[in-house]
Amino acid sequence: MIKRHRITVALLAVVTVSIGWTYYADSPAEQISEAAQTFLASLDDEQKSKAIMPYDSEQRVDWHFIPKKERKGAIYSGMNGKQKKAAMALMASTLSKMGYEKTTTIMALEGVLHELEKANPGRFARDPEKYYFTVFGDPAGDSKWGLSIEGHHLSLNFVLQGDDVVSSTPTVLCANPTVVSSDIAGIKKGTRVLKDEEVLAFELVNSLDDDQKKTAIFAEEAPREVRNAGEAQPPVADPVGIAYKALSREQQQTLEDLVDTYAYTIQLQVGRDRIREIVEADPDKIYFGWAGALKPGIGHYYRIQGPTFLIEFVNTQPDAAGNPASHIHAIWRDVRGDFAISIK
Repeated sequence: MIKRHRITVALLAVVTVSIGWTYYADSPAEQISEAAQTFLASLDDEQKSKAIMPYDSEQRVDWHFIPKKERKGAIYSGMNGKQKKAAMALMASTLSKMGYEKTTTIMALEGVLHELEKANPGRFARDPEKYYFTVFGDPAGDSKWGLSIEGHHLSLNFVLQGDDVVSSTPTVLCANPTVVSSDIAGIKKGTRVLKDEEVLAFELVNSLDDDQKKTAIFAEEAPREVRNAGEAQPPVADPVGIAYKALSREQQQTLEDLVDTYAYTIQLQVGRDRIREIVEADPDKIYFGWAGALKPGIGHYYRIQGPTFLIEFVNTQPDAAGNPASHIHAIWRDVRGDFAISIK
């Protein structure tokens, strides 16, 4: 497992440099700090009053991925060209190339929803620029500081100090629709932003034999939502499902690939740290649990949990066009405590 991840990261590093993705010699925390300082310097006083909050503000742990009329932070749509460039550079500094492509596509899907819902608009306007950037504390200082980038179907949260990314959870990426059915709002037909998160999971659960399925499937019906959505800490509960050690080597590989998909959404070094912690805590303590249908188009849910992390994925809601189970919510959390706050 360790060897494979080293190869994966090395290959990604070569690819990202070769296609022009920015390479930094600095630590991830230094990159993010520099990008945050550049972003804040680009804002006017009114924007700064919204974008900057104390580290100990209650707003730091106030998060959600549902549509809201307003959120904490400086809104992207209110920024000029230079400020928008700095905001996107800040977001890019926190993510891998894959993660950046996913998040920007999730933002763009708001334009798809806007078009699909024209005939029957909901309570909240769909806007690809209705995303908010908030810095908690001083990114140039020595103390802990936080960062939130959030809007509908996206919530990125970080705590940093010096050279360390202390926390990178919760990390939430969602998709509506799961698959774009036609060219619309600049998004091409067939776009499937969270494809691997769903396809690999179906591949894994359907590779299980009957005895394995009896262990892995813990409910016939999928829950409607991920647990503790919007709460400062993840649920405290024992894992469910089948243990990593009870899988065949091929099945273990699929599970590893699925976990990688989530872990490496974040900046590559941070993703490597996530995987290192998983390996050190013992992969045999990872469990994969399933609820709901074993094929697309009908509500389904899975949970992957180990001593250091929790992944939840749910697809039960219809998309804006009414297609069933075509609306994904997916989250990565730290079972030891999100937002650099330990669970006691």
